[in-house]
Amino acid sequence: MIDSSEKRDKFKFLDEGIRWWRHFSGEMWPGLREQLAIALGLIRENRSGELFPWRNVSHMAVVLLIGLAILVGQWEIPEAKLPSVRPDHWLTSSWPRGGAPQSVANGSLIKAAVPHTTIPERPRLEVITYTVQTGDSVFGIAGRFDISPQTIMWSNGRLEDNPDLLSVGQELVILPTSGVYHMVEEGDTVESIAQKYKVEVSAIAAYEVNGLKEPYELTAGMPLVVPGGEKPYIPKFVHRYTGPIPESAAKGTGNFVWPASGSITQEFWSHHRAIDIGGIKGAPVVASDSGFVVYAGWDDSGYGRMLLIDHGNGWHTLYAHLDMYLVDYEQSVAQGQQIGTMGQTGNATGPHLHFEIWERNSKRNPLLLLP
Repeated sequence: MIDSSEKRDKFKFLDEGIRWWRHFSGEMWPGLREQLAIALGLIRENRSGELFPWRNVSHMAVVLLIGLAILVGQWEIPEAKLPSVRPDHWLTSSWPRGGAPQSVANGSLIKAAVPHTTIPERPRLEVITYTVQTGDSVFGIAGRFDISPQTIMWSNGRLEDNPDLLSVGQELVILPTSGVYHMVEEGDTVESIAQKYKVEVSAIAAYEVNGLKEPYELTAGMPLVVPGGEKPYIPKFVHRYTGPIPESAAKGTGNFVWPASGSITQEFWSHHRAIDIGGIKGAPVVASDSGFVVYAGWDDSGYGRMLLIDHGNGWHTLYAHLDMYLVDYEQSVAQGQQIGTMGQTGNATGPHLHFEIWERNSKRNPLLLLP
């Protein structure tokens, strides 16, 4: 209920508002008042241009507006309050992506850090086969299956001596882990195999893929994976030309230049004592240094068309997988002279140049000798 004093205050306010409007409508800015009244529809013109004021209607509209303003001013908007939340409420609630609140302080929720759950990859526990594709290399395949390149070579006999024997369509044995793939022979024991490949007996016996149980009975022809096992590197020797070299033959400077342009697709490492330069078929190949061609022909070991240059100072360079060679056997060549074109002959999965530098009978890393 509203008491009489409040009523008097409200009527007093209304009376003052009406008095202000009369003052405004009767004395201040007549032109503006008339235009405003016409716009609001409070007065209208007749055909002769005379104005007919709707005085009572206008006063009533003003009173209603003022009264409405007073009533709105009396309304009380209730204060919004957050519902209480237990500190452990998030443990049983569903929250959107971004995390549940970590704690509650002064009615505010504090966003917690979102933990990232990492699901570990399950290790492969089987030996599989892989068919070599165009452009593959031992290094590339090893990286794909997360094993060492030596593991691929040791598991696939023809590659053990030379990774360049890789060929398109060839099926490779791929172990689930880096190590050696051993075929049991008569007289082999777990202990003797472990000693051969320099690992603990438990590395072989406990490896799930082998499926061994005490007393570890082995049969000939049985395959075993030796995790972490290693085979010693046995260098491959090739026989170079040993005939007489003419006194007039070009001799090397001892400084080598790049024999071809392209990208390094395989670097020098223990089982690939050369570099492979990938490019396009037919790209020029030049002599890395001046010298005398001591071999130009086909190589059956996997190199395909090959050139060997004796630089007359204890150094030799070898160029393999050529599409064609442009020099002849027993011919002198100058440094930078084109001697052939890049190809894919022999065992190669794509066009590239296999390039070796020999210092007498030792193969050196070309990347350390080229500019």
